[in-house]
Amino acid sequence: MKTFDHLTVVGLREWVALPDLGVAGLRAKIDTGASTSSLHATEIEPFERDGEMWVRFTAHLGTVVQLRHRRCEAPLVTRKTIKSSNGQAQERYVISSTLALGDRVWRVEFTLACRKSMRYRLLLGSKALIDGQLVVNPGIKYVQDKPVFPVATHSSTGVA
Repeated sequence: MKTFDHLTVVGLREWVALPDLGVAGLRAKIDTGASTSSLHATEIEPFERDGEMWVRFTAHLGTVVQLRHRRCEAPLVTRKTIKSSNGQAQERYVISSTLALGDRVWRVEFTLACRKSMRYRLLLGSKALIDGQLVVNPGIKYVQDKPVFPVATHSSTGVA
């Protein structure tokens, strides 16, 4: 059997932080069937700043029982048509943010979507897993420690 020492094992659910957006303590669902990662967002408004397109949105971070939200702004990477799990095609805004999981921090692209009916507010797709050099053990959950909240590293801002 082959082993890969440079890869980190994660479970089906993990704690993450989005330092660029000022978000910590967010539970993520690890989804190898999804290519792109997704963040639960509403009130999405594109706007221009210094000749660049940005997007302002409310990120919903808590659980159904314990709601939390944060107003955020981030440069707009692109718009992308995504086929959701129910088969519907939907155009979504895409942002890029650093993601902290365990002791790793790397850039991940997220589509902004209403995940109100979903249990997890953040879905981590296969592109992020590849870039983070992660492998998934589906029999375990919350293997990695909650990430230590790093300071913002890019120009995206969390707006309180």
